[in-house]
Parts: sequence; structure tokens; C-alpha cells
Amino acid sequence: MIQKLLVANRGEIAARVMRTAHALGIGTVAVYSDPDADAPFVALADEAVRLPGASPSETYLRSDLVIAAAQATGADAVHPGYGFLSENAGFARDCAAAGLTFVGPSPEAIASMGSKLEAKALMGAAGVPVLPGATVTDDTDLDAVAEKIGFPVLVKAAFGGGGRGMRIVRSSAELADAVDGARREAASAFGDGTVFLERFVEDPRHVEVQIVGDTHGEVVHLFERECSIQRRYQKIVEESPSPAVDDALRAELGAAAVAAGKAIGYTGAGTVEFVLDHDGQFFFLEVNTRLQVEHPVTELVTGLDLVALQLRVAEGHPLPAEVTGARIDGAAIEVRLYAEDVPAGYLPATGTLHRFAMPDLPGLRVDSGVTDGSVVSPHYDPMLAKVIAHGGTRAEAARTLARALAQAGIHGVTTNRDLLVGILRDDEFLAGGTDTGYLPRHPELVTPEPDDGEPVRAVAAALALQAEHRRDAKVLRGLPSGWRNVGGPPQSVSYTVGDRTLEVSYAFRREGLAAHVNGSGRLDDEIRSHGAAPHSVTLETSGVRRTYAIHRADGHTFVDGPDGSSAFTDVPRFADPNAVAHAGSLLAPMPGTVVRVLASTGDSVTAGAALVVLEAMKMEHTVAAPVDGVVGELHVSPGDQVETRQVLAVVEDPAEVTDARGATA
Repeated sequence: MIQKLLVANRGEIAARVMRTAHALGIGTVAVYSDPDADAPFVALADEAVRLPGASPSETYLRSDLVIAAAQATGADAVHPGYGFLSENAGFARDCAAAGLTFVGPSPEAIASMGSKLEAKALMGAAGVPVLPGATVTDDTDLDAVAEKIGFPVLVKAAFGGGGRGMRIVRSSAELADAVDGARREAASAFGDGTVFLERFVEDPRHVEVQIVGDTHGEVVHLFERECSIQRRYQKIVEESPSPAVDDALRAELGAAAVAAGKAIGYTGAGTVEFVLDHDGQFFFLEVNTRLQVEHPVTELVTGLDLVALQLRVAEGHPLPAEVTGARIDGAAIEVRLYAEDVPAGYLPATGTLHRFAMPDLPGLRVDSGVTDGSVVSPHYDPMLAKVIAHGGTRAEAARTLARALAQAGIHGVTTNRDLLVGILRDDEFLAGGTDTGYLPRHPELVTPEPDDGEPVRAVAAALALQAEHRRDAKVLRGLPSGWRNVGGPPQSVSYTVGDRTLEVSYAFRREGLAAHVNGSGRLDDEIRSHGAAPHSVTLETSGVRRTYAIHRADGHTFVDGPDGSSAFTDVPRFADPNAVAHAGSLLAPMPGTVVRVLASTGDSVTAGAALVVLEAMKMEHTVAAPVDGVVGELHVSPGDQVETRQVLAVVEDPAEVTDARGATA
């Protein structure tokens, strides 16, 4: 029996494992890096051990430090979560050598699936359909191999997943650069830069099957999950069951997954991933020898706790009847709520999460690694939470989940919330039309139209601010801001949203509220105030009354209402002239590390040309020239750490760039 469990992970999965362990009477130990010292999962654990440092390579990927923490606290088992050391056969062996129970499959099973190419060969021998592919070495003739496989091809990391180290290549001209980029990304994310080429199936469905095996030779499947909606090759919407899978196909997929599990003697919870083409044919992708991020949808439709099953299998128990006889009950959908700027190309976002509040709705589950005040750092994956809804039907689950996200208070960090709500309310999604080409077919979800409700929410922000001022006034507290018996100029306040400025002017007249945004779009003919307080403003526009929740923090005003949410940055009345970047400046879109600098001072460049490549949260991001011109200033070198909006380089008009002799360049 496991008495004390060390969770060798962080964030929401660490907290999720601990909750089940506590329910089973098992003590828990957390390990944490310096940026995670105040994270919720650390507080949840019974004991916690610091791993000095910030990056994964010096903290969560240090198997020696993790095992030392287990020994120091008297833990007798280790749960690896997902990511980090979860699919590291060497770590599983080290745990066994230290007398620790590894909650997962055997080191041999992990090793057999650690190389995707070896895994494909093993699955092919077991009768599981596979796609053609080949490993890339220094001697590989890339063009010849790609032509044999057939374009388009997919460059993939041999040791890893999650979309890192992955590129689609449609011609030989793109191949070498794609391989080099994938190798760097794979080496950074997984410690091994080996990549391979594989035939790319255009716009397939990504369907995976949950398997569970015990130490007595039993392997069963717990049905499929649909994970086709992805960005940057990473899943953002997952559901069970798949809308594309009928009973016959479910039986075929389940049988193939069980065959894969038995071929490697699988124990514990794992996932066999497939691509499903438009003709209903499926092909093996990989076996994830760990718990998946999307495991909650399987738990909700089966009523099983997969972490509890992992722990009981690790203790040697056979699979119980509720597992071998599991059935599907209703439908469940999960979305991954990321800190990222979707219209900017899914750039990771960082900052302080001033508020994180989800509504309490029937059928809703939130697995979160953050809380009010959490700091989202550039060191780890930017996922804030998994939000999951279960309903009697797929449509009911989607409706509940969309409402929960729309009503949530998420303040301080840019997120993909609007994208997720748009997907869940989209007709094609609701009709089951999900494949990996879904998001490219729906650019309106990625870059939505301007928000019609934003001006009204800006007025609500301004009225809340004036209410706060009146509340704190020393005299005449009951009068609204700017009140004059004989009239007078309106009050004004300015906000920024991205690179836009909103100037709100308002006045309380005898006949009611008069408000304007940006000097036009008169709102006074259609807007009425029904009460303004520092944290709540009720406005009526075009005969419809809405109440807006207001939250001010750290120079920002967050407004949530039935018509949407806005985050406004307060503009001080007297701006700092040094805060404005020089025209033509390349600004870092997020904190990160400079990987490559692709130009030198004096180079002529065109708008859109790649100049600097940054790495943040284990993904590469290219920063391009904003205008045509000459590189007049270059402020970074490979290896430099940069902060958000730090000036990386300046592209100037050629006439303004002079050489050392003072001549015009």
C-alpha cells in the first residue's frame, strides 16, 4: 500500500493527483521551482521540497533531485503527472533502484514507445495500421526520403509530443529549415533533438483511445477521445465520445489500442493515438505512456477516477469490474484555457493573474493550477486551466462550457477564452465537423470582428472610476464627478486596448448621462445609468439593461458583462515621453531567450523579414521587421534574456542611417 506519494510535476496536474491521493488516504509531497514557490499545488501538498532554480532543466527535469526529495520526506511512491519526467524510462528505473514505486508503466514499456519510429515498427508487427516514415540523421538525403514518403511530410520530434519539434513541409525548398528548427525545438523541450519524417494526412481527425492495464495481464480500453481542434499542433478542445465514431469504428479502434497495449505489456493508464482520415481509415501515431491532459473527459463519461486506477494498479490490484465493464454516459468536452494572444499568432502571455473565477454550474469541472495573484512566468507551458463540462448530450455540454467561459472573471493575463467560446458556439463544431483543418477554415474565430460592446464597457469603467473617487472624497461625497449647477465641460478618462486608445468623456446632466467615446459615436441618446459603484455599474443601451462587474488592479480596469469582457489599461494624465518606442522598433512580444539573430547592423530589410527568433515556453517565435529600411540598431545577441516590449532592434529609413564616417548609408 502506498502511504506517501511524491508528485514529480507542477500546476494543475500536480494538484489533481494530490486531490485523489488525499481522498484515498495517501500523504503527498510536492517539489517546486523558485517561480512556483507560492503556487496552489505547493500549498495543497502535505510537504514540499524546493528545487533551486527556474528552468525545467535545473528543476523538474532533475531526476536526482526529485528522488532525493522523495527519500528526504519518506515518500514510498512517485507520480510523474504528464510532461517532464513522465515518459522517461531512466527515471522509472532510478525510482525502482531507490526503492520507490513508480506510478506508471514499466521502464521497458516506456522505452519501447520513447522512440516514435521504434514504436511504429513494433505496432506494425502487432497488426496496428501505421504511416510510412524515416529517421533524420546527419547523413540523411532529406529530399530523397521526402520524395519516397510523398509530400506533404511532417517533421516530428522522435522523443516528445505536444506539438513541439513539429513542422509541416509541402516542398523540398522548405525541408532543411524545417528540420533544423524542429531539431532545436525538440532538443530544448525534450533534451533530444532527434526528428523523423512521416507522411502527413491532410486535415484528418485526431482520435485517441484511453487504455488501462494491470499487472495481471489485463488491458482494456475506455473508449475514444476526439482531439482534432489544435493550434500549433497542440490540442485545445477535446471530447468524448467522438462525433465521428460509431459503434463499429469504436470497436475497431478499441481493439487496435488494446493490441498496442498488450504488445508492450502495458500497465497503468495510457493513450494510443490515431489519425482518422475522411474515408474512416485510421493510422497509429504514438502511445503516450502516461496520463493525458485530456483525461477528465474520459472520467466524466465513464464515472471513473483514472488517477485512483493508476495508484491501485501500482499497488498490484487487478482492474475492478467497473473498469472492465465501463460504459459511456452522455458527453464531455474539455477546453484548454491558455495565457496567450490568439490574434498575434498564439503568442504566450505572461503577467500576474489578478483574478481567476469560474462560475459554479451543474456539470462543470475546473482543473486549475492558478488562483488570484498567481504569476504566469515564461518558464513553463502557458496553460492556466482545463475547463470541462459533462451533459446528457454533446450540445448540452458545449452550451454549459461556453456559458461558463463567457461568465468567468479572468483578469491580468491575455487568454484564448474568446476563441474557445467562439468554437463552442460555432455551427460547424456543433454539427461535429471537427478535424485538424478546423481553425484554418475559421479565421473569424482567430481574428474576430471588432467588439461592438467595447465602447459601452469603457463608459462603465469610467463611471466606476468616478464612483470610486466620490466614495473617497472628503466633502460633497454624494455629488457625481464634475457636477456644476450651470453646466460645464465633461469629465474624461483614457484607456488603451492593445495599440488602440479609447477616450471616454461623460457628464451628468439634469436630463441624464451624456457619454462619448473617441469624440464620436454619441451614446447619450441611447445610454442611461441606473447606478454606478466602484465595483458595479448598470447601464441601459437601446432599451436593454446590463450590469457590469468592475475590477481595478495594477493600472488596469477589467469589465465583465453579459455582452462580453474587456481589459482596459489606464492612461495616466501626464504620459512618460520615454515610454514611447522609436518608430521602426522591434519589440519583444513576450519574455524569452534570443535563439538567433538573422541580421546585422546596416543590413537592408523588407517589412515582414525575420530578424530575431525568440524561444519562450519551449516554442520558437519569429520577430519580423515592422517596415522596409535598414537595421540601424541591434540590441540583442543569441542567449540574451529579454522582457516583454524590450527593444530588440530598430529598422530606420536608409536616409537616416549614417556610417562611422558620417556619410549617408
